[in-house]
Amino acid sequence: MKQFFKNTYLEKRFFIVLTGLVLGFILSHPFPHLLGVIKWLFYIFILLVLTDLLLLFASKGKVIGARTVPEKLSNGDANDIEVRISNTYLFRVTIKVLDEVPHQFQKRDFKILATLNKGNSKRFTYQLRPTQRGVYVFGNLNIFARSPIGLVAKRYTFGYQQEVPVYPSFLQLRKYNLMAFTNRLHEYGLKKIRRIGHTMEFEQIKDYVLGDDVRDINWKATAKRGQLMVNQYQDERSQPIYAIIDKGRVMKMPFNGLSLLDYAVNSTLVISNIALKKQDKAGMFTFSNKIENRVVAERRSAQMNLILETLYNVKTNFVESDFSMLYADIKRNIPHRSLLLLYTNFETLDALERQLPYLQAIAKQHLLVVIFFENTELNHFSEKKATTTLQIFEKTIAEKFIYEKKLIVTELQKHGIQTILSKPENLTVNTINKYLEIKARGLL
Repeated sequence: MKQFFKNTYLEKRFFIVLTGLVLGFILSHPFPHLLGVIKWLFYIFILLVLTDLLLLFASKGKVIGARTVPEKLSNGDANDIEVRISNTYLFRVTIKVLDEVPHQFQKRDFKILATLNKGNSKRFTYQLRPTQRGVYVFGNLNIFARSPIGLVAKRYTFGYQQEVPVYPSFLQLRKYNLMAFTNRLHEYGLKKIRRIGHTMEFEQIKDYVLGDDVRDINWKATAKRGQLMVNQYQDERSQPIYAIIDKGRVMKMPFNGLSLLDYAVNSTLVISNIALKKQDKAGMFTFSNKIENRVVAERRSAQMNLILETLYNVKTNFVESDFSMLYADIKRNIPHRSLLLLYTNFETLDALERQLPYLQAIAKQHLLVVIFFENTELNHFSEKKATTTLQIFEKTIAEKFIYEKKLIVTELQKHGIQTILSKPENLTVNTINKYLEIKARGLL
């Protein structure tokens, strides 16, 4: 009996009809001839309610539901969640689905409305976009079934607490991986750049044909064969590529729900995969007041999974980042010349100048690319029309900060340091572009 009352819900139609009957009884006081009609309507209403309860609770059949959630969710992307519902009643039912989504999404108005004929099944898909890495907990799947009478509803509860981890954006990784294989990277702004130079190692010596570079002529082989022979060089591979993520307080700034740290994490995952596909060695580590989450640059089958699991645990620690310690660690632990992709953020020229000596020291031994972010909120603010003195003042300040970002780029380039100033949402594309440019120009 307790379960019966727990799963019985009165519908809106029930209260509308009941309200009408109450008003009828009130009107029957000044108009006594209406009393008999209202009584008959009240008895019919009670009969319909009982019939509705018998159809839902006593007749053969029920509603069956299940939720399908991926093994892991992709941070910052729309993830598909599937709900399957079947009706085994001998009549058509109207259903309302209330899924207990994780509290991080703050979805208080989630529901799915549908009608199922007898013996029919339907699949429904909705999307969730997480903005934080970690474990998300799904609760029960609640389905409220209504008969054609529609006065009461029966609640069906399916499932249990289901924990799903949210990882860095592996959906983004798959997208760019597919684009690379189908040679459609230009659709995402990834340019193919003419390769300049080559390694000193050659794959084979072949006969000279018209169009070969005369600088590649192998004079010793030419003297032996009595005809022109040229070296056919191979592309340089297996170069170490390190993604270095600043996880100090400057990376906690949010844009479109994600922090700068999460944008850097997602970009690191994609660029590591691209580097491995290009036969390079991919590695990473994070820093703030100490070095953490280190993955040594290697080219092996388990490397991407190791990087993914490491990135899953990266969190901001809200302290000032120590670039002197970063320089010392790089000098001690990365002996060979490598491509270093440094994800950080500088809001003012003064902030850069404090760290510039360490960046210069790193750039002497390695190819350093400093990646930092445009403040898109300031861009939107500066584009608004100013109508008051206060708005003019605020717009001027915003434009000053935007201009200072450009000065930071100029200052870094003046000291021979490669830079990327990117909007957060374009970070992955711009980073891949820079990596392909460096590989094509043979800068490493």
